[in-house]
Amino acid sequence: MKILMAHNFYQQAGGEDQSFVAEMALLKVYGSSVISYTLHNNQIPEMNPLAVVRTVFWNPHVYRELRTFIRQKRPIVAHFQNIFPLISPSAYFAAKAEGVPVLQTLRNYRLLCPNALFFRAGHVCEDCLGRFVPWPGVVRRCYRGSIAASGAVAAMLTVHRALGTWSHMVDLYISLTEFARQKFIEAGFPAEKIVVKPNFVYPDPGVGEGKGGYALFVGRLSPEKGVSTLLAAWKLLRGRMALRIAGDGPLAEQVAKTARCLPGVEWVGRKNIEDVYTLMGEASLVLMPSEWYETFGRVVIEAFAKGTPVLVSAIGALAELVDPGRTGLHFRPGDPEDLAAKVEWAWTHPRRMAEMGREARREYEAKYTAERNYEILMEIYRLAIERARGRR
Repeated sequence: MKILMAHNFYQQAGGEDQSFVAEMALLKVYGSSVISYTLHNNQIPEMNPLAVVRTVFWNPHVYRELRTFIRQKRPIVAHFQNIFPLISPSAYFAAKAEGVPVLQTLRNYRLLCPNALFFRAGHVCEDCLGRFVPWPGVVRRCYRGSIAASGAVAAMLTVHRALGTWSHMVDLYISLTEFARQKFIEAGFPAEKIVVKPNFVYPDPGVGEGKGGYALFVGRLSPEKGVSTLLAAWKLLRGRMALRIAGDGPLAEQVAKTARCLPGVEWVGRKNIEDVYTLMGEASLVLMPSEWYETFGRVVIEAFAKGTPVLVSAIGALAELVDPGRTGLHFRPGDPEDLAAKVEWAWTHPRRMAEMGREARREYEAKYTAERNYEILMEIYRLAIERARGRR
């Protein structure tokens, strides 16, 4: 089975880029023939701003190049990850013109929300959900803090909605969780076209010992990740449990200041994946206090693979991934008092937490291994091919 994988890399590598690379590796490891088509956002600073805006709508170079590429390589499916902004929806039309079924993985909410997060001014925002024209996102400068840039994104979404691109040019969408799938259905996407396939962890990092005696946060240090709520909770705990924070981002200075002033809090900066796994394996508890609708939450299943329970905010996909009392705990999103109370409970119930860690590992083995993910992905490809043939 020859598969085309296409992705637009970000200027700073993020979770979506990592997931694309991981899925490419997965297919190759299990014997599929994979060809890739990628662009990178580091081209944007060298481009004329008006050219960037036009490209968001339609990239004629990508359309021509991808058609030629497909004719030469002859993949049986075209699997798109991120197409924004350089690849553009023109890629769907190129694949369709060559008779190749089209799949799109929904790793964020870009097709529903100009800033792709459903998060604004420190809170969940669904003002554009279900609107044919997502004008609130323009008025509020939701993309890059710019009316012009937000207008371009909103116009692209509207034009392609009017053209039927999202409903007719994509054979199947892959959502990472049922929660995210329901958001797209709520916005008017056809339910029968959206299937669920979670992320996975490969290679298996192995179970840790969990003897470090600390809680761990791993992720971007930004408002939507609940970093301020995390720091406020630790002030309430007054050093009763150690906290290590791994990551970088716009709230790095706030984290550094708290680490200097508050006993037991340590900011270890950005870490590579091997170091992250070591930290996870020794942690008593991994924290994910996000305050936006995560489409998945890769940190959760990485912790599961290490046999470490996870405390998450009960919002979005996180509430779906963690079974409270079995693989971890929930707390009210944005509530530092509830977060502190749950951490205190975890610290005073080590046996219960150890059992949750064992259950977390079982959850990983049942749902999030490479082998299981490959089986699901192959079924999705077969379904896309059957549906494309049926329409022809």
